[in-house]
Amino acid sequence: MSLKWPDKIVLVKIESTYGTDASPSGAANAVLATDIELSPMEGNDVDRGLEKPWFSANETIPSGLHAKISFKVEVAPSGAAGSAPAWGPLLRACGVAEVISAGVSVTYNPVTDSHESVTINLFIDKTLYAIVGTRGSCKANFTSEAVPKLEFEFTGLFVKPVEGTRPVVDLSSFKKPQLVSNANTPTFSIDGTDFVMKSAMLDLGNTVEGRFLVGEEEIKITDKAEAFETTVNAVALTTFDPFQHALDQSQVAVSLVHGVGAGKIATLAIPAAQMQRLSGLANSQNVKEWPLRLTPLPVSGNDQWTLTLT
Repeated sequence: MSLKWPDKIVLVKIESTYGTDASPSGAANAVLATDIELSPMEGNDVDRGLEKPWFSANETIPSGLHAKISFKVEVAPSGAAGSAPAWGPLLRACGVAEVISAGVSVTYNPVTDSHESVTINLFIDKTLYAIVGTRGSCKANFTSEAVPKLEFEFTGLFVKPVEGTRPVVDLSSFKKPQLVSNANTPTFSIDGTDFVMKSAMLDLGNTVEGRFLVGEEEIKITDKAEAFETTVNAVALTTFDPFQHALDQSQVAVSLVHGVGAGKIATLAIPAAQMQRLSGLANSQNVKEWPLRLTPLPVSGNDQWTLTLT
């Protein structure tokens, strides 16, 4: 009997001890994901380098085994202010802190130390691909007339796949998203100037590396280099001059507010983004556009950006 590729279940749970299976359940830890891709057995093949009396390939030994998985999740807050969204653990595994103000807000921001990890279970048909000690990076993508999405790429320690019992999943904590649109995305501004925005993306820019040593096997986030890109309608240079900002190495504030209704609003704030060179122009429907690149920089540390849900 053939195994069905579309028949997938994703479970994700924060680990209390790094690399120890957190045993995610279908009832509490199921993830509503799209575009799932899996590389279940990445690593190296160590050539034994044997000297033999004939020509032939050499035997190899697999080493540094790890797994990679990527998928996308819709950006939709929990629906209740001060209640964390179901996708919160995914961001937390990307070197991000989750700060809950009960009944008011949930705020995410980058952190340098004490990075959390998750256990990921992926069922394809009845085959269980478990990944432990998992950390990754993310891109937050807001494109006009599309569903806003968090695009995750995770790396974790290899666990041999097995045939398992498929859990019953509860996906009710994932709420319906609102399209990025004029009605649903009321604010997009750079340095206090409102822009007509086609797309905006924040890349967390995490460097994720495996460290495989005697006494230590761990997937680490070893650095961060956030980047922000947006395509907007060009305006008069007397209104906003990206060329002068780039020459001056200016740091400008970026604000994007998406969502309408209590418990449904996501606000991306970048307080100090350095404008990069505008190396090209774009044309859409005979409208001149600026593809802008900005680098989020820290003000006092670990505050390059915040994503606040209210």
